[in-house]
Amino acid sequence: MGFSCGIVGLPNVGKSTLFNCLSSARAEAANYPFCTIEPNVGIVEVPDARMDALAKIVHPERTVPATNRFVDIAGIVRGASKGEGLGNKFLTHIRDTDAICHVVRCFVDDNVVHVDGRVDPVRDVSTIETELILADLEAVEKRVDRARKMSKGAGDPAEKKALPFCEALRVHMDKGEPARSFSYDRLDDDYNRVLHDMHLLTIKPTLFVANCHEGGMSVDDNVHLKALTDFAAARKDQVLPICAKIESEVAELPREERKEFLASLGMTSSGLDRLIYAGYKLLGLASYFTAGVKEVRAWTISKGTKAPGAAGVIHSDFERGFIKAEVIWWEDFVALGGESRCREAGKLRLEGKEYVVRDGDVMHFKFNV
Repeated sequence: MGFSCGIVGLPNVGKSTLFNCLSSARAEAANYPFCTIEPNVGIVEVPDARMDALAKIVHPERTVPATNRFVDIAGIVRGASKGEGLGNKFLTHIRDTDAICHVVRCFVDDNVVHVDGRVDPVRDVSTIETELILADLEAVEKRVDRARKMSKGAGDPAEKKALPFCEALRVHMDKGEPARSFSYDRLDDDYNRVLHDMHLLTIKPTLFVANCHEGGMSVDDNVHLKALTDFAAARKDQVLPICAKIESEVAELPREERKEFLASLGMTSSGLDRLIYAGYKLLGLASYFTAGVKEVRAWTISKGTKAPGAAGVIHSDFERGFIKAEVIWWEDFVALGGESRCREAGKLRLEGKEYVVRDGDVMHFKFNV
């Protein structure tokens, strides 16, 4: 599994259309608020030309790409935390995701109603973030109460430590600030554990996906995209412009025709591919490969992972009994025509426990349990 991502946004911004394109799961997408009632979950393959190139050399029985999990929930409206619309009951479905994909409407279409009457991406972002913060504040309040009760008198030392931390977090979020912008003088493992256990929504890395009209995916051509981009830049957040209408057309085509269709539009890759790549970048993820006659497979790791940790992604025994790793750079593997020729050419290296795995390494692990 690569990463899991929750898709949020106002009603009628293109969330379900985007989800359909990503997963081909055909979530209902229609022109009225709250069309998505039950959360939709889709498992999406990660496109990777490197894996395809390796497979052409090895001719494996199967190829196994990395996958991502996307969760599409009902549109959120102002007052959701107080029960407006469908409320925020579906937010629990995305509390365990790794990241948030916030879809923002940056197109004008009189045939597609906007819940607030007109398109204003900065206002829309504020609406969603306010509701997420209010939902998180409930969890923080409960954690403050717990810490206060358990730290009375002799109390639990861990809770005595957690109390001022949680109180400071509550003050920060009461100001309308997301948890991810909270800073604390001594943010050690104990505090990180407290944050993790609360499963806060606003602590998750967030990517803004600007749903634009055709021909409006440049800030020079779309005032709404420019407004969102300027807003995000001030906060050092990332904006990815896509056109959900184009993506839905691409998704309907056979795979072999998609590249030609995109080229006719002056595009080298689909917006959905760019979304997945942006997610990897946002979360600091990388891929390494195993390549054999049984399968060529992509494995997802965090950048900076050392060889034993990468081995553990396959199986915990690989990490526990790690001895060494045979490593070939994927370009060498393809250029020389496989493992045996890389070995002959001195392009296969033996690496130990301190080796930091690169994005694109082809690896074989030696272990003993």
